[in-house]
Amino acid sequence: MEKSKVPSFKDLESALLKKALGYDHDEVVEEYVVDEEGAVKLSKKKVTTKHFSPDIPAAKILLEEFNQTTNVYEKMTDDELQKEKMKLIKLLKKEGKNGNKKMSS
Repeated sequence: MEKSKVPSFKDLESALLKKALGYDHDEVVEEYVVDEEGAVKLSKKKVTTKHFSPDIPAAKILLEEFNQTTNVYEKMTDDELQKEKMKLIKLLKKEGKNGNKKMSS
């Protein structure tokens, strides 16, 4: 028996997004017959596209996760925001200097 692949976080996120937005899936039904020589041959093949509507609970999970990651600053105190601001200003200045050096070389 083959071991099943453990899905990565990216795989799970992608599946959840697909379910939240809705998707189409092709369902294939094949019928086979045995001919005079005993060989199995495909006699009919029917492809039906099924539409799966968006799933509200999946969308809710995605929105909650999105809000948690994008609203990180809303939970900070004024002091924490000030420290974060100073950290980002220093980072921008450092990158600006590094960018200028590269351009002048």
